[in-house]
Amino acid sequence: MGTTKILYKNTNISYTERGKGNTLVFLHGFLEDNTMWEYYLDYFAQKNKVIAIDLLGHGDSGCIGYIHSMEDMADMVFAIISSLKIKKLTLIGHSMGGYVSLAFGELYPDYVKKIVLVSSSTRADSADRKINRDRALEVIKKNSDLFVTMAINNTFLAETRITHAKEVEHHLEIALKTPKQGIIAAIEGMKSRTDREVLLHFAPYPIKMIVGTSDPVISPQEIQKEIEGTDTEVFEINSGHMPQIEAKEELLEALTNSLK
Repeated sequence: MGTTKILYKNTNISYTERGKGNTLVFLHGFLEDNTMWEYYLDYFAQKNKVIAIDLLGHGDSGCIGYIHSMEDMADMVFAIISSLKIKKLTLIGHSMGGYVSLAFGELYPDYVKKIVLVSSSTRADSADRKINRDRALEVIKKNSDLFVTMAINNTFLAETRITHAKEVEHHLEIALKTPKQGIIAAIEGMKSRTDREVLLHFAPYPIKMIVGTSDPVISPQEIQKEIEGTDTEVFEINSGHMPQIEAKEELLEALTNSLK
């Protein structure tokens, strides 16, 4: 199936849906849209119902406020799930999409079969990261294109920008389409998000983590500290923060294993 639009709080929300079977919901990261999952949707749709959603203020989904909290985004995901009459799903979230998955898991635990975090974390922003978010907001207000270009370049490993130049350029094109309000609302939402590390200890569903060994945003060392004292399964792959481009096949294998 192609793209579907649903009206949510008087705003168009866009998602794609295909396949039949167990429901897998894919949530993209900051400055991305649902097309980041295209390769994986094709694969998993062979045996599952797959849904990929444009989060608030990203892709073809509109904005609903000055701040898009992770709970706001999770409520929007729930509105789509409800309209499709889905009762159980596995959430796969990249980076910010992981934060949204955890918010969904806290708000709607009965609907969750499993959560898979890709290059993401259960922890809230550190004090330093909050300061960096505030600096980013100042840059965006003056020149959002400059911020987006810098942010995308910093997200990728230096060698990736050479070896996967076309994919990085395509990713930047998508990021530059993100409206300024969508960028600001997402940063404000990530900055103020709740720490959900407790879910690793007490969630009534498994949480799996896929982390890049060279991730400049969320390091494997950080993740190891997070999962101490839990039986959380972590899959390490040779990539930075963007494994869907930097380690396409390795991510597919890690996703397949984490869904078993």
